[in-house]
Amino acid sequence: MVHMGSEDEAIGVVQDLLVRAEKVGASDVHIQMLEDVAQVSFRMDGLMSPVETLPNRVSDRVFGRIKYLAKLKTYQDAMPQDGRIEKADIGTVNDIRISTYPTVTGEKVVLRFFPENIQSMESLAFPDEARKALEEFLTLKSGLLLLTGPAGSGKTTTIYAGLRHLVEQGGKHIITVEDPVEQVVEGVMQTEVNEARGLTFPKAARHLMRQDPQVLVIGEVRDDETAQVAIRAALTGHLVISTLHAGSCQGVLERLMLMCPDNYAVLSSLALVANQRLVRRLCRNCEGQGCGDCLESGYRDRVPIMEWAKLDDKIRDLIRRNGPPELKPSVSMRDFARTLVADGVTDQAEIERAIGS
Repeated sequence: MVHMGSEDEAIGVVQDLLVRAEKVGASDVHIQMLEDVAQVSFRMDGLMSPVETLPNRVSDRVFGRIKYLAKLKTYQDAMPQDGRIEKADIGTVNDIRISTYPTVTGEKVVLRFFPENIQSMESLAFPDEARKALEEFLTLKSGLLLLTGPAGSGKTTTIYAGLRHLVEQGGKHIITVEDPVEQVVEGVMQTEVNEARGLTFPKAARHLMRQDPQVLVIGEVRDDETAQVAIRAALTGHLVISTLHAGSCQGVLERLMLMCPDNYAVLSSLALVANQRLVRRLCRNCEGQGCGDCLESGYRDRVPIMEWAKLDDKIRDLIRRNGPPELKPSVSMRDFARTLVADGVTDQAEIERAIGS
């Protein structure tokens, strides 16, 4: 589909694209300027799906309209900009985060939908054993939970579900440090880092400890200083939740030991490691054959696959005595993936795409 028209029609184009994207369940809309057109793609269940092109005379106005709604500089296309569109201003179900970026073929805009509702632990479709391990951790008075997995593997969604669970239980002073705050959680003190102004993860976490939190959520352990803040907090009577890029439960422990020279403190503080991915679910409407509901992909929605490892005193003692750490997950991700295929939830091709053959 190619849209033609004036300034007024550009307003309609933006509205139409966003409403369509929400209707099919897209998480993002990408608009990339090319030589004589702009390519529009929806990110559906983690994968990009081209949906249409816009001629330059329309796309210029579309970019301007998006920037106007996000309160960005409409004339600026040579530097990145970030903003937000409130759902009431555009008529969508969700608020939208905007990111613009200059490329060699012209500007690119990414619009990401912020989910309106925070999912519960039950609705995330974790295996029962994994959900139980997460919920048991959330009952502790202190300890460190680290989630790992590539970008887009659902770590943030898991954290928000955990926050919802804690709020529903009540009685906890919860503070977060996020980049960015994707959902506002009633009953939680949330902070957004701003590195341009010097508010980094470690600096925010250090100062927030003086606010006497019982639960501290740090969006990501990116450096040695943040790792040491998280470990120290977990050792001094706080429940700490964060993410760390490592690729496996074993990798999390090894990397954390590199980031913190006091390996005894690492082992004493770390209570649970979870490694997760998201795989696409076979479309319920067409059973994987391809239809309008799934944009002919055969898949609609995603489900998590996870492996997790709990550290108790017995495991900690084994690691201390045997030297190099060996942290084996309770159930391997691949074993759980086989169960999903056997149950007809997904297929082998999707499993191999997500975790390899």
